Amino acid sequence: MYRYIEGGTEDEYTVRANRAAFAEVTFSPRVAVMHEQRDARTTVLGQELSLPVVLAPAGYIRLAHRDGEVGAARAAGVMGTAIGVSTLSYYPIETIAAAATGPVWYQLYFAGGRPGAEIAIERARASGCRALIVTVDLAAAAGRERQLRGGAIPSRVTLKNALTFAPELAVRPRWLYDFARDGMRLDVPNVRVERNGPPLSAAAASRSMRVSAPTWADFGWIKEQWAGPIIVKGILSRDDARRAVDVGADAIVVSNHGGNALDGTPATLGLLPRIVDAVGADVEVLVDGGIRRGVDVVKAVALGARAVLVGRAYIWGLAADGEAGVERVLAMFKDGIERTLALLGCPSVSALDRSYVDAPRHWMGDK
Repeated sequence: MYRYIEGGTEDEYTVRANRAAFAEVTFSPRVAVMHEQRDARTTVLGQELSLPVVLAPAGYIRLAHRDGEVGAARAAGVMGTAIGVSTLSYYPIETIAAAATGPVWYQLYFAGGRPGAEIAIERARASGCRALIVTVDLAAAAGRERQLRGGAIPSRVTLKNALTFAPELAVRPRWLYDFARDGMRLDVPNVRVERNGPPLSAAAASRSMRVSAPTWADFGWIKEQWAGPIIVKGILSRDDARRAVDVGADAIVVSNHGGNALDGTPATLGLLPRIVDAVGADVEVLVDGGIRRGVDVVKAVALGARAVLVGRAYIWGLAADGEAGVERVLAMFKDGIERTLALLGCPSVSALDRSYVDAPRHWMGDK
């Protein structure tokens, strides 16, 4: 599980670049300024959040802890923010949405082609999901070499793979007991190709969503099926950002899949300012990649992001202590944001702008 959470694709250049980019941004604080309260609130798609941090959709996180997406959704609600739920979650979207008290956004892959996507959209709508995240940057299986070396997530439990992972399971009996309580399930209940059919296995769903990856031509159909806000995730250029506007997106996520898609793509933070400038007020811009603490969130918002999505940070919290661990991670982010605002002499997240930071000039470049 460590390899799955922490690793990226191939040489992991993009994983490292995402994190290193934050070191290239420095602050320009307003000194001798005191604001008794610092306001971390923001709004995304008309939904008020207590902090500009959203839990990113991430597949298979039930393997980190039995609480999985249900626990993460509860924690997000307690902390007043939203959660993105992966197509490849181990709990049904209905169960996750019922546990949530904050906004739930459903991540749409075309697993099962348009018929499978249509079923997923219907279920997301019926469950009360507030937005649809369409991920557009994973048209082929990426080379996750750590998993190849250490063993990928199997499609089903067999004697052979049970023996392969036996040394790790032997020192984690509680995890094994919790997983066994769920029947050793390795399917993904949100992926069906028939309304009353069985769910696909994790491996089959993963293969299917790459065979039928969404294209720009699919967005007209998606909008016919889904009347709510649409978020396009996986934008890395100004041209694609404008294309997202043209097909009717309400928000975009500047994302390289956390370094889990095409290795060698640039750090998302460095692309953020030019993409924000390209779309203006036409869509809201979010960003993910390399975000580990509140100070990172402040830098991203100052460069134009409405909010950030975090993945690895909250999954480690989940692995450590389930729902309570995710809640603690979000609390740490909020504390870090408020502390950074105080040291900057800035009263609120909404008051942040580029005057509070210095970033490399080429980040505003013409490409």
